[in-house]
Amino acid sequence: MRSTEHTGGPERTSSQGARVPARLGTGIGWRPEIAEAVERMPGIDWVEAVAENVCPGHLPPSLVRLRERGVTVVPHGVSLGLGGAERPDPARLASLAERAEALGSPLVTEHIAFVRAGGAMTASQRLEAGHLLPVPRTRDALDVLCENVRIAQDALPVPLAVENIAALISWPGEEMTEGQFLYELVERTGVRLLIDVANLHTNHVNRGEDPCRALDELPVEAIAYVHVAGGFERDGVWHDSHAHPVTRPVLDVLAELASRVTPPGVLLERDENFPEPAELEAELESIRTTVAAGAGRRADAPEPAGTPRATATESSRQRVALAQAALLSSLVAGTPAPEGFDRRRLAVQSRALAAKRADVVAKVAPELPEILGSGYRPAFLSYAANRPMTDGYRYDALDFAAHLLDAGLPHDPRSRQALDDWWSERAGRPHLSLPPVVRDAARRVRRVLAPRAGRAVTAASGTPATRA
Repeated sequence: MRSTEHTGGPERTSSQGARVPARLGTGIGWRPEIAEAVERMPGIDWVEAVAENVCPGHLPPSLVRLRERGVTVVPHGVSLGLGGAERPDPARLASLAERAEALGSPLVTEHIAFVRAGGAMTASQRLEAGHLLPVPRTRDALDVLCENVRIAQDALPVPLAVENIAALISWPGEEMTEGQFLYELVERTGVRLLIDVANLHTNHVNRGEDPCRALDELPVEAIAYVHVAGGFERDGVWHDSHAHPVTRPVLDVLAELASRVTPPGVLLERDENFPEPAELEAELESIRTTVAAGAGRRADAPEPAGTPRATATESSRQRVALAQAALLSSLVAGTPAPEGFDRRRLAVQSRALAAKRADVVAKVAPELPEILGSGYRPAFLSYAANRPMTDGYRYDALDFAAHLLDAGLPHDPRSRQALDDWWSERAGRPHLSLPPVVRDAARRVRRVLAPRAGRAVTAASGTPATRA
């Protein structure tokens, strides 16, 4: 394994020849809900912002102020789907590049995951997961991932690092461990790694994978930085919630990593259920202490042997496409479980995806729970059971509202009118549930509404952040 370390300077060279900081330090995930608290926290060297939630032309004032103070900001993407069968979308790559440049970032990060499947490659309906799903650790999937990563590297103005994800389910017939899979990915592409120690713990509980073995096998010198996050265990399943305190087992995995290499940066992730700033600061101090303790027992670990570079063939992409489409269709469209999967775990994952979908739609369209009250969640879950998401969450909210209106719901006339008004305003046209006289009047002013409709559809096309 070739090393990219510079022994005599403060920076290292990436696979693209760009300079990236040798040390980021201790950071925290920047979220609008805790923006002010993050600005006041002592000892914050850098922050990470979800790329899809940042508009380059209108950066949040908090991020601007942090940048002016010299705090590094790293955009963290969630929608590329680098592990998917299709090649990365040029528009999504351009968007990620634009955010990196607007933030003056030294690198960008994404996930080793697939987020959509189906479509032309499989002659089936295109489906969106709304979540990061694991890729099979097979030669076909690795070939596809390596080519997709190289495409992304060529399109981005700064180095790319990719993150291991958490999963509830395992693919049958896998040919490599996680550490071997990551090692070969780095060897063949030169990409850097974002190692999430909480995800290693999640996979230990859910899939029986030893995090120490993964750390022994992966190229720790390729680590760009590390994620630490909280979660909880229920009925033998670990849920990587990013909404609970960091647990001791996750810190133990961090200590194991720090005993092998000094991570250039460590970042605390929290996405919701935000505690008081003092609690976050205490977690950050615990992370610093754990890294220092791990470094105190460091020993050199042997490197596994490298493998030759390969290129994804179209047949590899086709096989991966069919396998991912079958899995995603089972999870979100109710089709039979593919052979070899644990059906109980698939059911758990399916329920989790539906629940997350309901939660995110409630966030991007908060008026819907207000209009529907306690009936929102059961109505949405009933809708989602037979209607997989085929586009972003904002379109999903519009489709859900249209579904209710088509069914004459809600029964309360005031609520139904409020829902009708909400849908019509965002879609830029009246819904068919409106009386004919109103629809006829709307047709006469369609030319006036057309520009507004275009803006509404554009705004609706965004996909908010989803995490693993």
